[in-house]
Amino acid sequence: MRCFGVLLFLVLVLLSACSNFDGCEGKRHWRQRKASSSMIRKKGKEKNGSRHGHGGGGRGGSGHLSHPPAPSPSPGAGSPESAVFDVLDFGAKGDGVADDTKAFEAAWAAACKVASSVMAVPPEFEFLVGPISFSGPYCQPNIVFQLDGMIIAPTNAKYWGSGLLWWIEFTKLKGITIRGSGVIEGRGSAWWSYADSDVDPIHDELSSTNLPQIKPTALRFYGSYNVTVTGITIQNSQQCHLKFDNCEAVQVHNITVASPGSSLNTDGIHLQNSRDVMIHHANVSCGDDCVSIQTGCSNIDIHSVNCGPGHGISVGGLGRDSSKACVSNITVRDVNFHGTMTGVRIKTWQGGSGAAESIRFSNIRVSEVQTPIVIDQFYCDRSSCRNQTSAVALSGVAYENIKGTYTVKPVHFACSDASPCSDITLTQIELRPLQEHYHMYEPFCWQTFGELYTPTVPPIACLQNGKPASNRILSDRDLC
Repeated sequence: MRCFGVLLFLVLVLLSACSNFDGCEGKRHWRQRKASSSMIRKKGKEKNGSRHGHGGGGRGGSGHLSHPPAPSPSPGAGSPESAVFDVLDFGAKGDGVADDTKAFEAAWAAACKVASSVMAVPPEFEFLVGPISFSGPYCQPNIVFQLDGMIIAPTNAKYWGSGLLWWIEFTKLKGITIRGSGVIEGRGSAWWSYADSDVDPIHDELSSTNLPQIKPTALRFYGSYNVTVTGITIQNSQQCHLKFDNCEAVQVHNITVASPGSSLNTDGIHLQNSRDVMIHHANVSCGDDCVSIQTGCSNIDIHSVNCGPGHGISVGGLGRDSSKACVSNITVRDVNFHGTMTGVRIKTWQGGSGAAESIRFSNIRVSEVQTPIVIDQFYCDRSSCRNQTSAVALSGVAYENIKGTYTVKPVHFACSDASPCSDITLTQIELRPLQEHYHMYEPFCWQTFGELYTPTVPPIACLQNGKPASNRILSDRDLC
């Protein structure tokens, strides 16, 4: 029994030792696996660090070549859609003396590559910029030109050569907006002193001031779609302040155009070969037409505009140099005229062809206007013009609720003998002389046919009822 007890004790001891040995081995193996995993992660980090460390620009490295950094867009609201390219970041000085043209060109080139980007002209700076074209055939759409500073035109003749038709131009763009509280300053007084309507600007020599006789438009848009101009001021232009040529879907609102009434040929807003245009809530003072609507325009809506000084709002002149003109669907409404030469006017040259039709002037207020309502088919801005028989045909012109004071003549309708004006209607016309003077004229009509829907003040008895009797055969030149 003693031997059996000793043997049993040895067996128990042996079993206990084996159990402890397996457990230690198991713990030791677990620790080894844990250590191996840590080593793998450490080696991986060393490997990655080594790759970055040797990339450099070496031929065998996997790093990228480094380049000098270009000005980067400032993110707007944290999104690439509103990347901002500030002209100051491209070298502009903004002191009104240094030429910042190159900086503007560089900022535009960068913004042009990014859709919905912003080219910023910051406030509290004056940027001297020479003639510049912001071209867009390869630009991304919907670019914003944020103008909060002032852009001033050079008056040194070296910038203008023998003459340019524009100073700042945006061309062939899809979706371009100019907005902000800034100013485009044309410094046009150097050009106005020798303005002469009898001069042919194309063939004239340089003036005595060394500036060319060809006077540029301050801001021009050409061949562009979906254009917006808002908030800015354009002042003292050399010639036209704002021009749209061959554009579609245009919005102009909350802008100011400002030049003295003595600044010759400084149209406020000039439209040509453009359609679907809306102009509203604008203050325009200039030395020519506040708004000029030329050939090729249709679907034009102008409202809530203050005009004066200036020559009024005009359709035309149409048909110059025996050209064909087509204008239709024009609405001018809710406009105030003060101290202007005319109010609402249609003017055509003798010898032209084509048609101007579906034109409506409504809710017009005139104050101290020389002649509030004008149709002139014998328009001539020279000392003399040759008499010609053909003319642009005028029809479907409505005058509604036009009231106020005049200083020379209330109504002047001078229509062509060969192509009389037809379907001219007048409703609620009340025009009274500012003062009773001996040189006041009565309403005048020549070859004007239509209807008075209400009595007028003064009576416009010269308007002929019905339609003109015409045996004229229309040619292709007459059709639009």
